[in-house]
Amino acid sequence: MGKILITDDAAFMRMQLKNILTKLGHEVVGEAEDGEQAVAKYEELQPDLVTMDITMPNMNGVEAVKEIKKINSNATIIMCSAMGQQSMVVEAIQSGAKDFIVKPFTDERIEEAISKFL
Repeated sequence: MGKILITDDAAFMRMQLKNILTKLGHEVVGEAEDGEQAVAKYEELQPDLVTMDITMPNMNGVEAVKEIKKINSNATIIMCSAMGQQSMVVEAIQSGAKDFIVKPFTDERIEEAISKFL
C-alpha cells in the first residue's frame, strides 16, 4: 500500500480522508494545510501519492501541483474539489494531476481513484 500526503485547509476534511485512507490500508505520512506546506512536505516525505484540495490560502492546489511537478515530474496527485470548481480541476489536470475526487467523498470513490495509481 502507499504512503500518502493529505492536503486540505479544513482540518475535518483531512481527518475524514485520513480515516478512509487508513481503513483502506494506506499510510498517511503527512498533512498539509495549504499549497506551500504541501510542496515542502512533498519534498521532505517523498510520498507515493498526494491528495490536493483546490481552494486553499497562500498557494492554491493548482499552483502546488505545478511546484510539486517541478520537484518530481512523475508525482501522483489526486485533486479533491467541491462541486463547481470544474475549470480549476481542468487546469490542475493539465498541470499534471492524475485524477480528481468531488466532495463529499465516498470510501468507494477514494478507493477507486487511488487504486489506479498505488
